[in-house]
Amino acid sequence: MSSESPLKEKVILVVDDEPDVLDTIEEELDMCLVHKATDYDTALQYLLSYTYDIVILDIMGVNGFELLKNSVSRGFPTVMLTAHALSPESLKKSIKLGAVSFLPKEAISELRTYLEDVVLGEGKPVWQKLFDKLGDYFNKRFGPDWKEKDRFFKEFEEEMKKDLESGS
Repeated sequence: MSSESPLKEKVILVVDDEPDVLDTIEEELDMCLVHKATDYDTALQYLLSYTYDIVILDIMGVNGFELLKNSVSRGFPTVMLTAHALSPESLKKSIKLGAVSFLPKEAISELRTYLEDVVLGEGKPVWQKLFDKLGDYFNKRFGPDWKEKDRFFKEFEEEMKKDLESGS
C-alpha cells in the first residue's frame, strides 16, 4: 500500500476507561494527532474545547451514549468502540443517536481501515460498509436472525439499500 492514509494528520479524540485500549489505539493511529480521555468529564471538556475529525467512544465506563449526543451535536463523525456493550440494543441506540460506525474491540487491529472508510465517506455514516465487513461477526455474536427479530434493523437495512441505489 504505497498511497498515504487519508487519516494522516487527522485530529482524533479517543475515550475509554481502559488506558491500555487508549495506548493501543494511539499506536494503531500513529499518523494522527490523538487526544485521549479516560472519563466522561475529561472527554466532555475535550469535545467542547477542540474540533475533531473523528471521535471514538467506548460505551461502558465513560457514559458513551451521553458523549455521543454531545459529539454529534458538535458535528463530529463518531464511532462507537465497545466490548462489554456489544449487543443489538447498543448498536441500535448508536445508530439512532447519530454514530457513523460501531466496532467491537476485538476488531481494534482493523480500526485504521474502518476509520479510513469514515474519512473517505466524508463523515457520513458508513453502516453499509460496516455490515458488509462485520456481518458474519455480528451474526455469530448476536445469532443469525438478529436483524429479523427487530423491525428497526430490517427498516434500516432497506434504507441503506435505497441510499446505495440512489447514490446518496
